[in-house]
Amino acid sequence: MSPIAKRTEIRDYLLIIAGMALYAIGFTIFILPHQIVTGGMAGFSSLVYFASGCRIPVAVTMYTVNIAMLACGYKILGRTFVVRTIFGATALSFMIGSIEGFFTSRPPLVTDMTMSVAMGAVICGLGIGLYYSHKGSTGGTDTVAALLEKSRNITIGHSMVIVDVTIVTLSFFLPFDGDLDARIQARVQTIIYGWASIVIYSTIANRIVNADKQCIQFLILSPKWDVIARRVTHESGRGVTTFDGTGYWTGEGRKMLIVWCRRYDADRIYEIVRGVDESAYIIQSEATSVYGNGFDPLKTRRLKNIAPKESAATGETSPQPNN
Repeated sequence: MSPIAKRTEIRDYLLIIAGMALYAIGFTIFILPHQIVTGGMAGFSSLVYFASGCRIPVAVTMYTVNIAMLACGYKILGRTFVVRTIFGATALSFMIGSIEGFFTSRPPLVTDMTMSVAMGAVICGLGIGLYYSHKGSTGGTDTVAALLEKSRNITIGHSMVIVDVTIVTLSFFLPFDGDLDARIQARVQTIIYGWASIVIYSTIANRIVNADKQCIQFLILSPKWDVIARRVTHESGRGVTTFDGTGYWTGEGRKMLIVWCRRYDADRIYEIVRGVDESAYIIQSEATSVYGNGFDPLKTRRLKNIAPKESAATGETSPQPNN
């Protein structure tokens, strides 16, 4: 591994740890003391914690279930995913376990439930976005979603939403002192808080994760196109495609360059073009999605097998769904 790759990997692991620390703080200090069940493995572990009368710590359930799921799905998920997830699950469980006893044995730090849950969800979202954007994983619903994607071709986003909403909804059946009307009044409120926390931290995490994935398209017109193309290719690492064009008024032939890059590469592209030709025309636009080498892989849903069925009358075959 090259020195640059080593530094990048070390930086990723440090930022993954920082993201997990933020998540542990947001969940343990601001959400758990109010007995709100959120999504993910932390939410499932909260169900076990409250159902056991607060005798089984959240961190213990998180780590035990994560390791069990990873052991069952090792062959499907692959070594790289499992190793990173074990690291993440161990680090997050340790962080939550080291502070949950202190904060759950005392009144909530922020007494107003709405403010506390909102603050916790924001901090959790920042943490999730930080460790996800650096290829970190803490297991839990990540593992379930990854297994469903590989075995059932269900997208990770859809499966995580289904699992998280289900976990929060199950909090309705937690032990409760009171009749059914009192249970409904109390539990529906906490379930709504749980759903709201999912929306908040998911939105924030998605914005952070997708910020660096946003793609930009450049159209560049300059008589020094060859110099620009060479420098963009060698200095930014992005490919350049050339098109032949003709000026309508002058009738002169010109070369136009098209470059796709991530948002974080855009400033470098500008510097290169302006450094070569300050009078160059540059058109920048956001590309909704770019798939292929250097960008996102193109994924398609697997179609059901189609078996031809022969017609008794004509002898022709027609495709029929294989149910």
